[in-house]
Amino acid sequence: MAKKATPALETALDNLETLVERMESGELTLEESLKAFEEGVRLSRDCQQALQQAEQKVRILLEQNSNAEPEPFTGGNDEQ
Repeated sequence: MAKKATPALETALDNLETLVERMESGELTLEESLKAFEEGVRLSRDCQQALQQAEQKVRILLEQNSNAEPEPFTGGNDEQ
């Protein structure tokens, strides 16, 4: 189930980034900008919801294994 959420989150973030770039370009009409903003708000809420669900899953897993301790995420990419 987590594998489905991750691509959806990544897709939503990519779409949000694209919307921001389009809006920052200054080439959209007011109507297009409003639609893009509305879509951006929806995407942002979707991302927040996906992150909250992931956090809840982590909490449940930690409760199941009381010896487990959360560790800070370093965010490093070893593949580069």
